[in-house]
Amino acid sequence: MSAHCQLTGRQPAFGNNISHSHRRTRRRFDPNIQTKRYWLPSEGRHVKLTLSTKGIRTVDTIGIEQAVARIRARGGRV
Repeated sequence: MSAHCQLTGRQPAFGNNISHSHRRTRRRFDPNIQTKRYWLPSEGRHVKLTLSTKGIRTVDTIGIEQAVARIRARGGRV
């Protein structure tokens, strides 16, 4: 699944496009997913994470070490 945040778990949401005549067609709301590279000092290497913008702000707040620990606790691979 490409549009998926490794830290927060955000995924696409689904809804309707509603035209002027009020016909409804299905659409997809994708989260703002970015690929970001961080230096992981404990392992002495860079890690590449697929994060939503909220996930990036979370990493800025809690730090990369704790963010990687959360991803691994959820069963994610880093």
